[in-house]
Amino acid sequence: MSEGWARDELRASVEAYLEMQRKFRAGEKFTKKRCYEDLASRFSRTDKAFEYRMQNISYVMTLIGRDWLPGLKPARNVGAKVASEIEELIGLLEGKDLPSVAGFEVEVRDQLRQPSLPVPPGERKPHSASVRTTQFKRDASVKAWVLKAAGGRCECCSRSAPFQAADGTPFLEVHHVRQLADSGSDTISNAVALCPNCHREIHYGENARQLAEHLYGLLPRLIRE
Repeated sequence: MSEGWARDELRASVEAYLEMQRKFRAGEKFTKKRCYEDLASRFSRTDKAFEYRMQNISYVMTLIGRDWLPGLKPARNVGAKVASEIEELIGLLEGKDLPSVAGFEVEVRDQLRQPSLPVPPGERKPHSASVRTTQFKRDASVKAWVLKAAGGRCECCSRSAPFQAADGTPFLEVHHVRQLADSGSDTISNAVALCPNCHREIHYGENARQLAEHLYGLLPRLIRE
């Protein structure tokens, strides 16, 4: 995919993607093809180009641990610069300060595909930077209730917590099935206790959507939002 997309083309693509995602979650009818055709009529690109760009946006969503729109399978053929810009636009259009991770992760994956890598010098004194990020104020009683209900076992794989925390409690992480960043609620009907492996997989794994469906079928307290 060409890196030569203008800012307004990228912004329009991200805006359309987020609007389709909103409609999907709200159960509203929409046609992806019509969306691509509308974008193509506004810019000098084909509807297929916009469809593929939407798949790039899905890929960026996976890099930042977010849910992606069904029917737009993530396509990783996107450069670090464009991935960073897509991530920035997602935050801008959602009114959130997102940590910058997509460009870095694309660079890592590009290098992983090389047949061999020289030993890097690294940084003896890595530079630091202060950044703003959006955080959600959570209810401690919801987290406590979910952890208590789990009884020290992951609610996804049913295995015991992998270790004890410093205070002796079983270490599990509370995950919102519909993420707070996607307007999910901080309630027991949207929260589960997971081991670190399942938690990472449900954010970043290729089977993330299937794991979420597994949880909905497994735990009667969960309600789709």
